[in-house]
Amino acid sequence: MRIPSAAVLLLGAATTYAQAQDAGLPLWEVGMAGGALESPAYPGSTEKLRLAAALLFLIYRGEVLRIDRGGLDARLVHQDKFELDIGFSGSLPASSGDIAARTGMPDLGTLVEFGPRAKWTLLQHGTSRVQLVLPLRTVLELGGGFRGQGNAFEPALSYETRDGLSDWRMSARVSLVIADSKLGEYFYGVSQPYVTASRPYYEAKAGLLLSRLTLDAAKNITPDLRVFGFVRYDSYAGAANASSPLMRQSYGTTVGVGFAWLLGRSAERVAW
Repeated sequence: MRIPSAAVLLLGAATTYAQAQDAGLPLWEVGMAGGALESPAYPGSTEKLRLAAALLFLIYRGEVLRIDRGGLDARLVHQDKFELDIGFSGSLPASSGDIAARTGMPDLGTLVEFGPRAKWTLLQHGTSRVQLVLPLRTVLELGGGFRGQGNAFEPALSYETRDGLSDWRMSARVSLVIADSKLGEYFYGVSQPYVTASRPYYEAKAGLLLSRLTLDAAKNITPDLRVFGFVRYDSYAGAANASSPLMRQSYGTTVGVGFAWLLGRSAERVAW
């Protein structure tokens, strides 16, 4: 919803290495990934967060448990054109002390998101495909335990293609993020204790949180080294809480670049 965790971003980019190969992939792979990104502190914020990270990653392609560019998930149904799984993701915290619009308000904590995700392959031709993805997520905030912060639905249409000759992979994804009133309140609500002369009381509503376009590309430099980049554009036009005093701009962009270096892989191969 906000900024995906460094682990999620780097894992997602790193695993594009293996997914650009043909069927019959290693059961597991390990490597190192590093990168940097810039993103709004929260949807509608004018402040930016800038992050850089390097970490080890694991890719695992089990029959049920999977760790890949989609994150961590447990696959329940796997057919040629349809998949159903339980996915997990997360996002980084943001300190209200660093965000002018939220001065004096509680910090935005680390969020963990999980829930069912259905994927239909609508069209496939060679190494290109179009998918409809329908994830429904429950959002929990970490901090002295787990606190439920609402639910979100993000229907998406994605296009992915790869060129085996030049080792390029590119994808485009358009989606809508729809939130319930509790999640809207988490980002945009202003309760009475936090009202100021420039920040009036506001009770958030359920509805559209944002519209999103994501573009990314990755290329194998060597069989074990891959570079990647991505840009994500979020539009808040038509958002249910566009009138909140915490909504400070009509759009936001996230950009990132990085690398993935594969250190080892299993001899066992699995269909993917």
